[in-house]
Amino acid sequence: MFCNQCEQAFKGTGCVDVGVCGKDPDVQSLQEILLYGLKGMAAYAHHARRLGMVDEDVDAFVEEALFATVTNVNFDIDSLFEMVLECGKWNLRVMELLDAGHVKRFGPPSPTPIYEGTKAGPGILVTGHDLVDLYDLLVQTQGTGVNVYTHGEMLPAHMYPELRKFPHLAGHFGDAWQRQRTEFAHFSGPTLATTNCVLIPPSTYKDRLFTTRATAVPGATRLKTNDFSEVIACARRCPPLRDHHVKHSTIGFHHTVLLGLADKIVAAVKAGKVNHFFLIGGCDGAEPGRNYFAEYAAHTPKDSLVLTLGCGKFRIRNEDFGTIHLDGVGEVPRLLDMGQCNDAYGAIQVAAGLAKAFNCGVNDLPLTIVLSWFEQKAVAVLLTLLHLGVEGIRVGPNPPAFVSPNVFKILQEKYDLKLTGQDAKLELGEALSAR
Repeated sequence: MFCNQCEQAFKGTGCVDVGVCGKDPDVQSLQEILLYGLKGMAAYAHHARRLGMVDEDVDAFVEEALFATVTNVNFDIDSLFEMVLECGKWNLRVMELLDAGHVKRFGPPSPTPIYEGTKAGPGILVTGHDLVDLYDLLVQTQGTGVNVYTHGEMLPAHMYPELRKFPHLAGHFGDAWQRQRTEFAHFSGPTLATTNCVLIPPSTYKDRLFTTRATAVPGATRLKTNDFSEVIACARRCPPLRDHHVKHSTIGFHHTVLLGLADKIVAAVKAGKVNHFFLIGGCDGAEPGRNYFAEYAAHTPKDSLVLTLGCGKFRIRNEDFGTIHLDGVGEVPRLLDMGQCNDAYGAIQVAAGLAKAFNCGVNDLPLTIVLSWFEQKAVAVLLTLLHLGVEGIRVGPNPPAFVSPNVFKILQEKYDLKLTGQDAKLELGEALSAR
């Protein structure tokens, strides 16, 4: 293969001499940011399409953006930066489609208490993000005596009435994706992995790990259709689960729920009962430095509300944050679980709704956004926030390797983008004093 800028051999993912090809590090950085954003947007679009929600304008942008990067026809920093922000614009549209598809298919979400742990009898664990897969499995397990449990980012499934109407959707088991090798081994039944964030399985459970469609790992059984008879048969063969109740928790603070309380929240702010909002979430990981987010959340003041979503919430959801009283509503949890990373659209809608209620811009709200950074969907969401002009976001624990120093400097200057440091309490104090 040859680069279109020269006749130097093209090896792997880069030219032998990028200087000869004329692609400087900032151009390379913007192309990679765009590619990661497109990957994240494609994940959201895939889920939306399965729900019958599509937009031809989104597809057209994806084609144009891939043409501008993969085929190396664009080496202009200004136009690439413009396209990066446009990716954020179209990702917002894709997340809107996905949100609407979920509500249309599975009903209006509402807060609901969740049983966490296991119940006696055979069970299937469902991990990933795809609610269509979960629904189909629930239909096929009706009357079989097999319970179904959510894992990781499937937790928010319980907020939808068309899913929780199944009595054998028995509860939730486990935490974030990076703990799956321990948790799947301890779960005696089969696990169905519906999307990304599935690790290559060890011998302890690979014979009872099933994946769907494009999701596949060595040693597991890949299902090409939504016929889950093999999974159900495996659950019946496996040793039954035991009764083990860990706790109850409350999830389901979808943006429609919170916006329905907007007047009560505004009244609480005006009365001095709520003085700050935090959005702490994103994509989690196992590397050192991610305890920052738990420490940050632990030090949030008692008169603040903490919104969370994505698997990053598992860093903070096991702590007791207490409640705040809203007149006309009563006590509400101070930590409000808004859903999956797929529900990031909801956090944007809440911020926009509060800004409208207070007759100000989003950047004028007493709102601090702290995002744990890991993979492509986090990139897409960040690009959406930047497209909307949101300033002062803090991301971490490590700087994105594909963002060059000059590009990051531009993001700092234009959007006051910050990296997480070593002292979460100190940086939280800086955020509070800045508002």
